[in-house]
Amino acid sequence: MTEVRDEETAARRQQRPEDESGTGVVTAFGRQLKLLRTRAGLERAEFGKRVGYSGETVASIEQGRRIPQPQFIEKADEVLGAGGLLTALKEEVARAQYPSFFRDMARLEAEAVELCAYDTLVVNGLLQTEEYMRAILAMRRPLLDEETIELRVAARLARQEIFNRWPAPLLSFVMEESLLRRLLGGKAVLQGQLEHLFLIGEKRNVELQVMPLAREDNAGVDGPFTVITRRGGEQFMYAEVQGRSNLLTRRDETSLAAARYGIIRSQALSPQESLDHIAKLLGEL
Repeated sequence: MTEVRDEETAARRQQRPEDESGTGVVTAFGRQLKLLRTRAGLERAEFGKRVGYSGETVASIEQGRRIPQPQFIEKADEVLGAGGLLTALKEEVARAQYPSFFRDMARLEAEAVELCAYDTLVVNGLLQTEEYMRAILAMRRPLLDEETIELRVAARLARQEIFNRWPAPLLSFVMEESLLRRLLGGKAVLQGQLEHLFLIGEKRNVELQVMPLAREDNAGVDGPFTVITRRGGEQFMYAEVQGRSNLLTRRDETSLAAARYGIIRSQALSPQESLDHIAKLLGEL
């Protein structure tokens, strides 16, 4: 029963897709699941028991009202003897939890061998604590409903698996000092976020750098962006503002973005100086 409760709690965090395109993927998966379950002669309650979910949750997934977790998809494929028909949809279903403008970026993050991000307003989503995420999402206007907030929190936490991948991708983050001083969510939230950054910055494949407020020269004046490199050297540049995104793929544009990022890194504090600075900011709270 404990396992079922744990699965149910996790499922509630991933309840529905963000938009119509996401709904289409989830609906198609649900129809396929129902067809395979019916062919196997299993009632929802019995099938749910075998995969660790309630019959009600199975119904929600089959009707496209809830996004199934990867573990559910894998177990369902096994129980129904689907031979990979369900697991083949796993990545597409997972992408449905993201806003449509971010889905291509989420896929690229999962394939990155190198990721370089420059941030100016809030801490990068890959580095956010759960408390910081909730605080940021609750500030959005128009207001997000609680289900959407839970969905996006779950999605961001899932993205952070990038730190556990092997071979480990090379990850570089440069952030403006101002965003490390903003009391978004309150002092306790900021304190937890700074402590988390300090721990992440000690990982061998991660370099965190702070751009000090006192810098008189900053190549990042055009705003935040991320450069991603895939295996084979293919590069992409992603930028986002006001719920709109721009993904550049032309080599001349991505090369310029990578060069700009290199200049920004050279202007920022070194990784060790940055960790010392974060420790200093923590001491001031």
